[in-house]
Amino acid sequence: MKLKTKVITLTTAMVVSMTGQCFAAAIPFTDINNITSKDKIVELYDKGVLKGNGNGTFNPSGIITAAQGVQMIVDAFDISLASISFIKAPQATDFFKNAKDDAWCADALIRAGANNIGLPADLDPNAPWTKEDFTYYLITAMEAHYNMPMINMMYIETADEADLTIEYQGAIQRSMKYNITALDQARKFHPKKQLTRAEAAEMIFNGRALVQEMKLEVK
Repeated sequence: MKLKTKVITLTTAMVVSMTGQCFAAAIPFTDINNITSKDKIVELYDKGVLKGNGNGTFNPSGIITAAQGVQMIVDAFDISLASISFIKAPQATDFFKNAKDDAWCADALIRAGANNIGLPADLDPNAPWTKEDFTYYLITAMEAHYNMPMINMMYIETADEADLTIEYQGAIQRSMKYNITALDQARKFHPKKQLTRAEAAEMIFNGRALVQEMKLEVK
């Protein structure tokens, strides 16, 4: 496949264009009516990206775990095993030593591991993810899966720079340039804040908006 490089300056227009749609679908969860990201969660559910807790709730304020985050990422960007051949049926523990092969998230972990989207071999599926954790793995996965656009990398200063994990800084900078994340009014990123499921869903929505707006090609 011939690779195409795009040089862009991203704006919030692409996200606005996505959120400006009329969402006519029924609300699938009983506990999202009063949150700002409700429409985004509904659309992601309708697209098969998000799943609830099996009891009609989404638990938007619940802290996202690594397993839930991986599931969101591989489902959001159609990361599959379709183009990969195996000598034997893969198992989650082939890629992640702390996984369980009969766990609900095993399929997502296999898809993530087989496609090498940047997750560590010692990933703990049950560990809570912070905002910087989810941001780093989301951006790393997208960059491993797509021919991402070149962007203006003028550094964005944050008021809580000292709190950032150094290895995550580049991905966090790019996430802001891609309009997947943003600083708050005090110019803080809050990297160590444990991320809620609703916040993770909103970042996933923004990532998919980028893919659709830029018509990004899979590598």
